[in-house]
Amino acid sequence: MRNYMLLILLIVSTVVYGQAKPEWNSIFSAINSEVQNNSKAYTSLKTATETVGHRLTGSANGKKAEEFAYNLLKSYGFKDVRYQPFEVESWSRGTLNVLVGSDQNQLQPIKSVTLAHSPVNASVKLELADMGNGLEEDYTSNPGKVTGKIALVYLGVLPGSKPGTKSLHRSEKTALATKYGAKGIIIINTADGGILLTGTASVTGKLIPIPAVCIGKEDGLQLKQAIGTKNHFASIQMTNFSGLIKARNVIATIKGKSIPKEKVVVGGHLDSWDLATGAIDNGIGSFAVIDMARTFQALKLQPARTVEFILFMGEEEGLLGSRAYVDAAIKNKSIDQLRYMLNYDMTNDPKGYSTTAEESKELFQSIGAIAQTFDTSYKNTFRAGAGLHSDHQPFMLQGVPTGGGAGGTLPNNAGPCYHADCDNFKLVDEKGIKNTVRFSAMLLYGIADAKEIKAKHFTDEETKVFLLKNNLKEPLQIAGEWRWKD
Repeated sequence: MRNYMLLILLIVSTVVYGQAKPEWNSIFSAINSEVQNNSKAYTSLKTATETVGHRLTGSANGKKAEEFAYNLLKSYGFKDVRYQPFEVESWSRGTLNVLVGSDQNQLQPIKSVTLAHSPVNASVKLELADMGNGLEEDYTSNPGKVTGKIALVYLGVLPGSKPGTKSLHRSEKTALATKYGAKGIIIINTADGGILLTGTASVTGKLIPIPAVCIGKEDGLQLKQAIGTKNHFASIQMTNFSGLIKARNVIATIKGKSIPKEKVVVGGHLDSWDLATGAIDNGIGSFAVIDMARTFQALKLQPARTVEFILFMGEEEGLLGSRAYVDAAIKNKSIDQLRYMLNYDMTNDPKGYSTTAEESKELFQSIGAIAQTFDTSYKNTFRAGAGLHSDHQPFMLQGVPTGGGAGGTLPNNAGPCYHADCDNFKLVDEKGIKNTVRFSAMLLYGIADAKEIKAKHFTDEETKVFLLKNNLKEPLQIAGEWRWKD
């Protein structure tokens, strides 16, 4: 019965989804076997967490991580491996003391963590203003409420908010607080159990003018309730470090067999925050990319188009490595050669593929239909849409189609440990990371080897229309990245 079902799935992949090449069946079978039997993603990530530790861009650990990835790719037989250096404003935390209370003279300490790109020195003691979800409407509906005060903002969307209320990134909420006159911001985490979240509070990757901190959900909601009955105050005292340093993306290349000037890029950010070892964010993504590269090299795969495997640094501090890559591609005029960018950021055990280009559905599902013959738990789902705040963004803003794995879930209830001190290797699932590697290596090969990629590399005007269609104008305006005039 199983063999019969596999035959049916193969027929579907070649008849219904006509973009699949006949030879992909045997190539994908080889990918499947190689990953299932020889994947090094899990063990390499374990070694990195034990020997490198956190991978903060600009730190000694960040440099060790770059070298670890470079040497690993070299050990897999890659001749064409290189560093792409870029200059970045490095940020690291120093001291922090946050006090809150209703009596300015008897404030009490509250557990907190500094959000990245906060000032090098800050000392404020001011009244708190509850600004709800921290959206533009929260400020415009209460003119002057936060001026000269410290904003208290929920990281996500508060329970009881009106239906359809959207959320913004913490950096965008900080930018809005600054715009409306706040002198500091305290962001309430959404994870239970007092877990603290770090991450950048800057939309630009540069220092922000006000101190930004995160507090736990329980403390934050209790404080929010107290403010509703009596004025409360907060004191934020902090020191941090910031300075220009060198960081490096790590790039391994396989030249295309017949269309070498067209390029498909697959990447994931190697860097992590410094509270833990970044096993989930983004060890599972970046080490999956490294193992995709190992798989291609082990099988001597050479699709029609050139493939680049990229480990980006600086994602956590403002997509700095991917911006550097795209800026260099614009400068050397290779940007038009980019036909697709696949991004792996906390991707785990995908059940399908996602893309910004609806036109890729036939190609993606033809690839997925073959993948499904090896494991029917892979559902071959398809999703088209667009978002921000990961390394696909600089590519997408230049009109490059982007995509990756989709439909999976994080292992071992890892979600609450996002950017937190509990993001360590015990959360990683070996089967999940293997599935990311094998199904994504098939996607990568299929795109790079396809006879035709229907997804266009947009012109500047087409990119604008696409971003408007996906409701991305407002967050891009907040970040200062909307380059079009109305």
